[in-house]
Amino acid sequence: MNVTTFPEHWEVMPLERALNVFDNKRIPVNEKQRQQMQGEYPYCGANGVVDYVNDYLFDGEFVLLAEDGGYWGTFENSAYLMSGKFWVNNHAHVLQAKQGLSHNYFLMCQLNYLDIKPFISGTTRGKLNQGMMKRVPLALPPLPEQRAIAHVLQTLQEAKFSRQREIVLERERKSALMDYLFSYGTKGEPRKQTEIGEIPESWEVVRLGNIADITYGVQAAVAHLLDESAGLPILTNINITLDGTFDLSTLRYYDLPQGKRDKLILKKGDLLFNWRSGSQHHVGKTVLFDLDGEYTFSSFILRFRFAEKVKNVFAFHYFHYLREKGFFALKRSQSSVNSVFNASKSAEIPVVVPSVEEQLGIGNVLQACDTKITALEQEVVCLDELFRAMLDELMTGQRSVVPLLDTEMDV
Repeated sequence: MNVTTFPEHWEVMPLERALNVFDNKRIPVNEKQRQQMQGEYPYCGANGVVDYVNDYLFDGEFVLLAEDGGYWGTFENSAYLMSGKFWVNNHAHVLQAKQGLSHNYFLMCQLNYLDIKPFISGTTRGKLNQGMMKRVPLALPPLPEQRAIAHVLQTLQEAKFSRQREIVLERERKSALMDYLFSYGTKGEPRKQTEIGEIPESWEVVRLGNIADITYGVQAAVAHLLDESAGLPILTNINITLDGTFDLSTLRYYDLPQGKRDKLILKKGDLLFNWRSGSQHHVGKTVLFDLDGEYTFSSFILRFRFAEKVKNVFAFHYFHYLREKGFFALKRSQSSVNSVFNASKSAEIPVVVPSVEEQLGIGNVLQACDTKITALEQEVVCLDELFRAMLDELMTGQRSVVPLLDTEMDV
């Protein structure tokens, strides 16, 4: 942060002038002790709430700044705000704005905007000791301006949190819909008991191997995967999210032999199923292939191509439903590194088959939920980007909040 870029009426001062420090009131409690004092009050550490206990040390609004085990670069959220009654261990500094001089939320935002790394000591585990922390330079506009800046940034954050709450509710709604639709259908008909529970009378239960072609992906050793675009992009279990979407941030490439292209090139509508999993991945993750261009897939993925009687979008949601219900949650034996649901075992998966019309209806309802969730997630990303842009402009005075000073703000 270059002090020459601030408006002339802003004052640059060391942190100890702008904030009161209450580190002497902190008391660390180890995990074993906390098990004996579980309760309703947040127990806070360097990066947030880590537990809940039956007593508190602080009551009010405070800024907590990571002392060790934190992240102190620009936009890395080294500080957070706590309000009400809570306990703090010795991994977070406890700070509070000085009355008439500074504003807690503004100061938290500025600390998260700053690059505090030059004040960090230690090699293996960084530490912001109290002496160095007190020297961190802060740039303060007059208090009314701080309040106005805080109001703008809080409004953006609340909009983001609101969208995140909507996402949670929409996921719960989709889960409830899956429970209902895969048990009752859409026509209100009587139900019958089957090996997978009660389903509508007209529905069939068939084995996956009888209605789908099941194919393993290519056996490509990690050493043969390429970072550059040489060959075909190869989808692995890492590229499939739990939500049934693609994460292409770690996409790799593979030089697929010409003789295997016809068999192992994906087509739109293929269902990809993560059949093998270690501790970092999950058996049963499923995604409907809808990407443009040519892709292949790795041996930890099974590809399902369904007969005409089963629609891909219905099958995708049905497999998501099975995973959510724990159908693929295998207990690993001590001698097994990975949980598996291989081709032969997958062929025995029971699949419910309604009429094509009903499959499409169920698929469309659940797809609408996914579309709404995706739109909300995109809004969260946009709001986060806007928050960062505004934080940069407001914390350096590039954008003025003077027009807001005459507006009544609840901050």
